[in-house]
Parts: sequence; C-alpha cells; structure tokens
Amino acid sequence: MTTISPTVRVQHQDFDQQTEIELMTEGRHDIGAVVTFTGLCRGENGRLEALELEHYPGMAEAEITRIATLAIERFSLLGLTAIHRYGTIATGENIVLVIAASPHRQAAFDGANFVMDYLKTSAPFWKKEHERDGKAGDWISAKDADDHARDKWQG
Repeated sequence: MTTISPTVRVQHQDFDQQTEIELMTEGRHDIGAVVTFTGLCRGENGRLEALELEHYPGMAEAEITRIATLAIERFSLLGLTAIHRYGTIATGENIVLVIAASPHRQAAFDGANFVMDYLKTSAPFWKKEHERDGKAGDWISAKDADDHARDKWQG
C-alpha cells in the first residue's frame, strides 16, 4: 500500500487553484472526487483594507502537515494539498487553499472540512486588521464558533 503524503506550503506569494488541482490529479485514474476550499480576505463591509498574517515558521508547516496527515488517514484520501499565505493580504485576495481528493465525494468534502476546522484553531497564525481609513487595526481573537466546528470531529 502506498503512503499518501500531503503537500503543505506556507508562503508569501499567491497560489493558483487550478494549477494545484492539476498537480494533484494529473495521470491519476483512482480519484473520483476533488473538493477545494479557497479562503479569501473579506472587506468587512468596506471597513478593511487588508489583513496582516504572521506565522511561527517551521511550527506552522509542522502543524498543518500533522492535521493534513490525520485527514488523509481518517478519510482515506488519495491526495491533500494545504497552502496558507502570510504577509499583508488585500481584501479579495487568497489566504488559504485546501484540496482534498478521494475515490468518492463525501470523503473529499469531509477531509477538506476537517483540515479547515483544525487549521483555524490549531495552526500558529495571527491576523491583524488594517482598516481602510488608515486606523491601526486589532489583532483578531479566536472565535468560539471555530472551536465548536473543530470539536465536532472529536468523539
């Protein structure tokens, strides 16, 4: 049996979703479903100009790899890519990409959701708001809803 290893990158530069899907699926005939999630920087009704994302280098990649490996094992995924950006990201730009591939759709959906629910709560990233009016923004605190989404996978 072949061990599936996730593709994990934490990078400043943008990513291309279609290119990443092609890298995962090219020449593969065992994949029946590909689910993608792309997280974008919201403008919060015109209030925000950008988000500043910081991460703990090395630790962020290790934690995302741990989460992605758990998803591969738990949902029998045939491929998983997780890319998270850092730096100043303008509204409308990409922040995160998760691609999950499996023989059937439900496993791919569940795998992508699992990764995002854990990524939001477990990976060492910090977000600071940059407001459109030039005011110094706040660091964003974790949300209870994110913890609840993660907790549904336990048990």
